[in-house]
Amino acid sequence: MSLIGEILPLSHIVLDLEVSSKKRLFEQAGLLLENEAGLPRSDVFDCLFAREKLGTTGLGQGVAIPHGRHACVKQAVGTFIRLQTPVEFDAPDGKPVSLVFVLLVPENATGEHLEVLSKLAGKFSQKSVREALLAAQTAEEAYRLLTEE
Repeated sequence: MSLIGEILPLSHIVLDLEVSSKKRLFEQAGLLLENEAGLPRSDVFDCLFAREKLGTTGLGQGVAIPHGRHACVKQAVGTFIRLQTPVEFDAPDGKPVSLVFVLLVPENATGEHLEVLSKLAGKFSQKSVREALLAAQTAEEAYRLLTEE
């Protein structure tokens, strides 16, 4: 199984979520990870928001990878969210974001954290992958796109 596949269960994929801002997105990611992975939603929100204050996690091309380390996280966990309407993310290219991969890792997981971020950045740098994710009809289709090597 791919590195991304190990941290991204199918139940952590949400297509066409409607949110009005980055803050609302982080709230919804917290709710999803609370329900699916048992992480306290307020901890998820605080972790993502604190990291975002250090600098945007928007990559450009409509993609963001909000991420962080937290004591409540026992093993790396991810969620992929495609937004119904793109939201402002202070991305370097100034474009709003509609493809979001949220990554949380244990506090001491530096190597794994960087490896997953590198894999994700490589995946999202491919125009064909971004276009296919925007067109995906099902969570299964998005999962396959994100996890195939």
